[in-house]
Amino acid sequence: MSSPTPTETLDLVGRLEAEQEMPERMRADVSLLGALLGQVLRESGSDGLFEDVERLRAATIEAYTDPTSDAFDRAVAIADGLTPVRADEVARAFTCYFHLVNLAEERHRVRVLRERDGVTGRDPRGTIAGAYDALAGEIGEDAARERLDGLVFHPVFTAHPTEARRRAVSTSIRRLSDLVDDLSAEPRGGAAEGRTRRHMLEEIDTLWRTSPIRPEKPSPLDEVRTVMAVFDDTLFTSVPEVYRRIDDVLQGASAGAVRPAVRPFVRVGSWVGGDRDGNPFVTAKVSRKAAGIASEHVLLGLERAAQRVGRSITLGEGSTPPSPELTGLWDRLRSADEEAAADVAKRSPGEPHRATLLLLARKITATRTRNADLAYRDPEHLIADLRTVQSSLVAAGAARQAYGELQKLIWQVETFGFHLAELEVRQHSAVHRKVLAELAEGGPRSELTEEVLEVFRAVAFVQDRFGPRAAGRYIVSFTQSAEDLANVHRLARYAVGEGQTPPVLDVIPLFETFDDLQAAPGILAEIVDHPEFRSRLDATGRRLEVMLGYSDSSKDVGPVAATLALYEAQAKIAEWARAERIELTLFHGRGGALGRGGGPANSAILAQPPHSVDGRFKLTEQGEVIFARYGDPDIAMRHIDQVGAAILTASAPSNEERNRGAADRFADVAARMETASRARFFDLVKADGFAPWFATVTPMEEVGLLALGSRPARRGLSVSSLEDLRAIPWVFAWTQARINLAGWFGLGTALDAVGDEALLREAYSDWPLFRTMIDNVAMSLAKTDERIARQYLALGDRDDLAGLVIDEMTLTRDWVVRIVGGDGLLANKPVLQRAVKLRSPYVDVLSLLQLRALRALRDAPEGAPADPDLQRLLLLAVSGVAAGLQNTG
Repeated sequence: MSSPTPTETLDLVGRLEAEQEMPERMRADVSLLGALLGQVLRESGSDGLFEDVERLRAATIEAYTDPTSDAFDRAVAIADGLTPVRADEVARAFTCYFHLVNLAEERHRVRVLRERDGVTGRDPRGTIAGAYDALAGEIGEDAARERLDGLVFHPVFTAHPTEARRRAVSTSIRRLSDLVDDLSAEPRGGAAEGRTRRHMLEEIDTLWRTSPIRPEKPSPLDEVRTVMAVFDDTLFTSVPEVYRRIDDVLQGASAGAVRPAVRPFVRVGSWVGGDRDGNPFVTAKVSRKAAGIASEHVLLGLERAAQRVGRSITLGEGSTPPSPELTGLWDRLRSADEEAAADVAKRSPGEPHRATLLLLARKITATRTRNADLAYRDPEHLIADLRTVQSSLVAAGAARQAYGELQKLIWQVETFGFHLAELEVRQHSAVHRKVLAELAEGGPRSELTEEVLEVFRAVAFVQDRFGPRAAGRYIVSFTQSAEDLANVHRLARYAVGEGQTPPVLDVIPLFETFDDLQAAPGILAEIVDHPEFRSRLDATGRRLEVMLGYSDSSKDVGPVAATLALYEAQAKIAEWARAERIELTLFHGRGGALGRGGGPANSAILAQPPHSVDGRFKLTEQGEVIFARYGDPDIAMRHIDQVGAAILTASAPSNEERNRGAADRFADVAARMETASRARFFDLVKADGFAPWFATVTPMEEVGLLALGSRPARRGLSVSSLEDLRAIPWVFAWTQARINLAGWFGLGTALDAVGDEALLREAYSDWPLFRTMIDNVAMSLAKTDERIARQYLALGDRDDLAGLVIDEMTLTRDWVVRIVGGDGLLANKPVLQRAVKLRSPYVDVLSLLQLRALRALRDAPEGAPADPDLQRLLLLAVSGVAAGLQNTG
């Protein structure tokens, strides 16, 4: 087939975009960025690169829209016919394109959010203010206010290796995003527009020339610094802005002139530098440094904010006289820092509130630099001083200054303290048992034992230096008995020595496997009678956290059975907690991909069992999800508002009754689905030779070569055993093969076992858990491609297993479409459908290049060294597919 002309290529692309009904401004951004990329490829690529890119692009679009095998075979032939150098360039070009499309979509989403925010009387659904009004209508104003005051959203950032982009790439994309914003604000045809386009070309050229593959794995401290960028750029300023926006709606014209109605409800945690389960590079020394880096960032932010607020409150003592309490605070500050006080007084004559705030900023600086004479002991003392300034302003009639920017600063201290994010420790229960057995023998201590004990000393150090909120939560992976939890307290006592006080610890069980989830209520009932546990419950007002693992349970029994088992476990744990008068917080260990509990958080919250939320929601956020949800200020604010609204709504009597009634009504459906799906999943994963077959038909082994994170991909065993394979590469590998098996396998058989289409449609309408499951699977299946999946499955030379996968994919797709309705997957979610269909043909390019490399690597003689060019092409394609699908693990 001859290459398409430029006109023919544009026609194919135009038809594809038109079919997706892309919004005009987004279409303009995609067209502009694509055109600039084309110019870069012509200028910077080798001869003929642009033409080959267009040729392959046209072929995959035609194959995507043409169901015949001929069109697909032509696309495969073009990909296989490229030289190694050209294949490398093409892979980088399409990866770059995905980054630009993702950017355009994000900017469009931000535009929509800003436009909605500017519309008077906009729909309040999906906002905390709207959820509060609805809740007040159900339970009354006083009860709703009590629920609002008790609201907690607790995201925990992790370093799980699921972000395929290099930090250099992310930074380049952010700079380019700013330029797109600049361009939209400039007059057309002017010199400013020309300069911005030139800068965009420069940035896209940089993006094109920057290798998407990390040269080496990041260290845990590199991961800490990467996450810090999200705090610096977004969360530090966005979280108080969320509080402000909610308060504006709740208090109307009085907002900003009266005491806020919103109590800070965001608490941030971090496993980065604290999660040592299976990661030998996270040591006690790393944990200390991680806490120090986080503290440095937040104290610097507070210092600058205090200086900015202080400089702005230029209120004279004649119009705004200081209260006696403020005068007393100033006198104490002046006595402690006379030279600075004299300088501030000289620069702020007759402005006591300004002068006091500037000296408070000096004390924050002293806290950051460890100046013991001036430093704050803890954030509570800073809050008290800021409240003194605020109360003085209110007493003097300057309420708007009191509850304006000064209030945002107070919110920042209340939310982030001096630690920014609470550092949480995680360790495997088997490690604790091994160390305690060695200590009981009384012989020389191994390096492992010394390191485990040093972790407790590190927690004590962090608590002493940064405050008790800075650390103390200790998660026990694979908790299988009450003894596993009691062991943490035993080790803490060993660590500090006889007669010494161990650090304050909230020990959190993590139930991960199917069996462990079922055993959870019994384990909890036993552990609360343990002396240290009972003492801690009493000290916290009977508060308890329990963590649920989505990843390993899904890999253990399949996604359908795991989803149902998690719901049942939550219901039983919540029922037990209410009977024991325990304030329960369920901690959801969710990943970004659907096979690891991913998907929209707000719909998942609304589908939880009665009393399992009760105004509190904690979950892990990781990899690409961190940057997708928190990388842009507008998107971060919207996400926090949506999740907060879902948390409030989840505990509304109407929502709890709906979930309770649906669970009872469809209990038989759930039982049949659980049994059938688990049996089907076992047919696959327990088949002889499944593990090596899985490693052959997916790039599972090659994923381990990607420098995604500091953590190893496996816990130690070979690929002959799936039990020791981490859930992340399990999910990532199936995603790369365009099969996404971890997100849907077994559902088709489960639905077929029920067989009643009318009943299943009824369940989709009335049962939130089922609806969420079906919608998530629809999204997962929409990103699969059966023709490409068959190419990967053919690598394994096992027609029985390949047929099992394809048959289940076909059955599941058929049932999902029948239940949801419409003419295809995601017919009821047009925006998401558009995003998937727009990307799919271009993802196909990278999949074909990955297949080409994978075939050659699999066909190499046994024992022969891997071709480095093929390995590089494979990893380039892996990075590109991740960018195109916007999912890794």
